[in-house]
Amino acid sequence: MHQLTLAEIARGLADKKFSSEELTKTLLARIAQLDPQLNSFITLTEDLALEQARAADARRANGETGALLGAPIAHKDLFCTLGVRTSCASKMLDNFKAPYDATVVAKLAAAGAVSLGKTNMDEFAMGSANESSYYGAVKNPWNLEHVPGGSSGGSAAAVAARLLPAATGTDTGGSIRQPAALTNLTGLKPTYGRVSRWGMIAYASSLDQAGPLARTAEDCAILLQGMAGFDPQDSTSIDEPVPDFSANLNGSLQGLRIGVPAEFFSEGLDPRIAELIHNSIKELEKLGAVIKPISLPNMQHAIPAYYVIAPAEASSNLSRFDGVRFGHRCENPKDLTDLYKRSRAEGFGPEVQRRILVGAYALSAGYYDAYYLQAQKIRRLIKNDFMTAFNEVDIILGPTTPNPAWKIGAKNSDPVSAYLEDVYTITANLAGLPGLSMPAGFVDGLPVGVQLLAPYFQEGRLLNVAHQYQLHTDWHTRSPAGF
Repeated sequence: MHQLTLAEIARGLADKKFSSEELTKTLLARIAQLDPQLNSFITLTEDLALEQARAADARRANGETGALLGAPIAHKDLFCTLGVRTSCASKMLDNFKAPYDATVVAKLAAAGAVSLGKTNMDEFAMGSANESSYYGAVKNPWNLEHVPGGSSGGSAAAVAARLLPAATGTDTGGSIRQPAALTNLTGLKPTYGRVSRWGMIAYASSLDQAGPLARTAEDCAILLQGMAGFDPQDSTSIDEPVPDFSANLNGSLQGLRIGVPAEFFSEGLDPRIAELIHNSIKELEKLGAVIKPISLPNMQHAIPAYYVIAPAEASSNLSRFDGVRFGHRCENPKDLTDLYKRSRAEGFGPEVQRRILVGAYALSAGYYDAYYLQAQKIRRLIKNDFMTAFNEVDIILGPTTPNPAWKIGAKNSDPVSAYLEDVYTITANLAGLPGLSMPAGFVDGLPVGVQLLAPYFQEGRLLNVAHQYQLHTDWHTRSPAGF
């Protein structure tokens, strides 16, 4: 049963081939057996999962249907979950049990999804390798010596290892798409505002967006359907109708205009990945797509702009964790200043501290105009480049990452080299666009992803292209040895 996709699980449950309770018990046993190798979970919620599975079986027995009814999933550990530890993979929140459900958690629970637990991640979602977690690094099931990508690496590793069919993630600069690429999954970052951020512990509020990680585009469509929708509790949520994301999966790609930016194939891209991306382009051409060279001239400024804006917002968002209101509190503080200093120094790991310091500096008097304001101007130029490009093409295609997964610890002494792994993904966050990564092949036995970007609220188009591609390729069906 662990090899079944979400779509296959939905059909199996509908045909009464197995119950949600049977499936849940099977996967919980599999997690107990295999996850010690991966470290993909922070918290398992066995009792809650079995309770939800039995409730889902009862709903089906009463005639209720639904693609997610009885389907097992897991949540990245920054979605607040009532009565369950929600740690953000940080010592700061190690003992925090959320007093409410995030909107994403509540919506998926209402749809009947069964939550098996909370997955490991980079601390406060800051990282590209899932090495900054207070609970230890997550391993890539394709090679346990390599990173799974971040910050949604726990969700990605768990799904890739067939511990469960799908999981939620969040994407601030590529944190769904990048681990999807490095673990042979399909991962979708929706349009900013498509999915509620209420109850999702913030890293960078103008960039964060929740989305699905699964093995196929079809499964991502199912999970996104349960997650998306307007939420009046979230001021950044957009009141836009939610289409049926599965409805047009089988639409023809005949005449689809695909833009390929020259900037995506510049120095720094592994030539073996470039070859796989060009093979994907040829496959889509066979399906009727028309390829058009385009340019995104301001992409070269994306990394510096992102690494001013994101840390600036993080320094503001994380100021609430001060040892007074909630979060880790140091022992026996001498005074209030000592309480603040030691609580934050003890509670936050090195990467989080680094980004808070960078962000506070960029927002400080005398530097705000020089750094933060300039970065926001670049952000607008990047958005304008996309708007110009989308006047000529329907989607944009390129690599998801410049390199395959690197060895655990290989970039620890050089954080900037890790930041550069986000070079192809962060532009979508700066512009608020939807983006998807799908499997495109392997380099040295490690997975590679191809990225698709679309205009605002065109997630259905991305899913359609990915699904058609997956009907004619088998990369997404490959599973790591031993899992």
